[in-house]
Parts: sequence; structure tokens; C-alpha cells
Amino acid sequence: MRRTFVVEADGGSRGNPGPAGYGAVVRDAATGETLREAAEFIGRATNNVAEYRGLLAGLRAARELDPDAAVLVRMDSKLVVEQMSGRWKIKHPDMRPLALEAASVFPPDAVTYEWIPREKNKHADRLANEAMDAGGRGEQWQEGASTAEPDAGPAPAPVAAAPGAGPAATGPGPTAPAARAGWGPDLGTPTTFVLLRHGETPLTPEKRFSGSGGSDPDLSPAGRRQAAAVAEALALRGTVQAVVASPLRRCQETAAAVAGRLGLQVRTDEGLRETDFGAWEGLTFAEVRERYPEDLDAWLASPAVRPTGGGESFEEVARRVAVARDRLLARYTGRTVLVVTHVTPVKTLVRLALGAPPESLFRMELSAASLSAVAYYADGNASLRLLNDTAHLR
Repeated sequence: MRRTFVVEADGGSRGNPGPAGYGAVVRDAATGETLREAAEFIGRATNNVAEYRGLLAGLRAARELDPDAAVLVRMDSKLVVEQMSGRWKIKHPDMRPLALEAASVFPPDAVTYEWIPREKNKHADRLANEAMDAGGRGEQWQEGASTAEPDAGPAPAPVAAAPGAGPAATGPGPTAPAARAGWGPDLGTPTTFVLLRHGETPLTPEKRFSGSGGSDPDLSPAGRRQAAAVAEALALRGTVQAVVASPLRRCQETAAAVAGRLGLQVRTDEGLRETDFGAWEGLTFAEVRERYPEDLDAWLASPAVRPTGGGESFEEVARRVAVARDRLLARYTGRTVLVVTHVTPVKTLVRLALGAPPESLFRMELSAASLSAVAYYADGNASLRLLNDTAHLR
């Protein structure tokens, strides 16, 4: 018999955009019992992006419980409900990829959407605020850590199963508090990102800013040798099941060398491109210090500041990389994926996995053609397994 879940989700931003978080609840449709909770502080974002992140988290949690279930989504965001129901167009570039990801979690005919007033969405709203409060303290939200009651009143009344779903079976009880990776119950096979920084280009030894707004250089002869070496090392490991790369040439060349050795195809993801360094592209740090001293000081002091000339801030890059991360996690659940990208995206993925502050980006060493690895678990935790490994180059 097909089970039916109710997903309630909410997101908020204190500033819009500002510090943001989401909350989501999965309930058994027949009993009203809470089966799963999810919440996360997502850094600086808008209300609408946070709402979509909450929807995505709720759908993924429901899928982990039963990928064949029918789902009724209840949200107090009229925008999300109307857009996901197909009645309103999705125009904003930050929301379009999140909506596409949400639509791919379950088959389209398995999910229906219903708008509810805010007062009927208190559980998810509370979780979102708990996540934002935790983020403000520099902590991560942990399921089961709340001192508040799970519901501000009796459990919602059971709802009828979706058409064709049949009676809903009684699900398991609430899940245990989220365990720290490696110290909790067996959560199954994680999704593992093997993070490969591209090989050297002519700009790399000179330590020049080389982002997505510059000359897009090819690999140098040394970089091609590095790509061949890492390809051989990964072939010996035999664990990589897919290859995804930034669209920039240096990553495409590196990825092609590895994929060719492994017999795989390269998939391109725009979200993995390097930071746009604006007017600093092609310059050394010393040259930027000489020409734009005040701009450089401001950039080093705040992740919200863009480089001179309209580049990207680290906050903007983090949002883009997080969307790409979630997109890849949805596509490659339980698999090992080689992610060929650049310094800032690799460091950002590591930082987000550790829950480290933005200034940690300046405290990591990342060599050309180095390997790092992050494992993502079903409970939402992540574990850094490797950082800046260059043994294959020696």
C-alpha cells in the first residue's frame, strides 16, 4: 500500500536578504505523527530562497522515508505553492534551480501543494527560527535539541490519502537526534564528493587572480601532466562513479583527462565556476594591494564585499556553490562523484561541511591538482575526509 506524507516547510530571512534559515516537518498523513524534522542556517539569503530550501529539505526527508510515497506539501508561502503548482512563472535566477530540484525529488504526480495560513505552520516556522538562532551563535541546529514542545497544540488531524495512493501505512516513530558523522547509527552509504582543483595554468605559478571573469586560460604543460597523474591515481582507486566539472577550460581539460581514463562522461555545472574577481583578474595580490588598497582591505574584512569592478563577493559565491551542491546531492545520492572545480568552490564546500566561518577561506592551502573529499550523510551531516592531498603528484 502506498504511504502518504504531509510535508510542512517554512523559511525566513532576518533582513531579506539577511541571515536566513529553514525548517521542515514530515508527518504521517494517517495519524498526524511527526516522522522527521529538518532545519538549517543557510547564511545570507532572501525569504523566498529560504522557503524553497525548506521545501527541498522536507521533500528529501520524505523521500528518505519512502521514495514511493504520495506527498501533500503545506506551506504559508503563496509564491512557492503557486510556482510549484505551475500556476505562476519562476523568474528569479536564485529560485529557478531550487524549484527544479524540488520538482525532481518525487515524480510530479506524487506531490500536491496546498497553501495554509502562517498560524497553521508553526512547527516549521519554529524550526526555521531555531536554525537562524543557532546560526547567530555560530552553531548548527541539531534535531531534538530544542527545548520547546514539538507542536503548539494537538497534532494536526490526519488527512486523506492522495488519489490512487490507497490507505497510508503507519510509519516509524520520530527519528533520533542527528548524530555526528561517525558516532551515530549506520546511515547507509553517504554521497561523497571527491573535490579536484584543476591543474596548473600559466597564471598559477605566478599566483595571479584567475576567476570566471578573466581570460579563461588553458592548462599549461605542467597542468596537463598533473591531470594525467591524478587520472591514473583515481583509476587505481576505482571508486569514482561520475564526473562533474566547472565550465571553465582549465577544469574541462582536467576533467576530460580523468573521465577518459575512467571511461566516464563529463557533466558540466555552471555553479562550480570560480569567483569573478572583477578588475583584479590577472593581477597578483601585490598588484591589487598597490592599485586598490582600500577595496582589498574591505574585501578581506567582509565576505559581503565584491572585488573592484563588479566581481562576486564570497557570500554570493557561497550561495551559488550551495545550490550546486544540493543539485548534485539530489542527482547522485549514495554515489562517489569527482567534482572538478577551483580554489574558492572547493574551500567553500569544505567550509560549509565544517560549519566554519567565512574567514576560514583564507586559512586553507589548496594546491593545483590537489584532492579533497567530503561525505554527505542521510541525516544532513557532512564529514571532511581529505584536504589538499598531492601525493599522486610526487
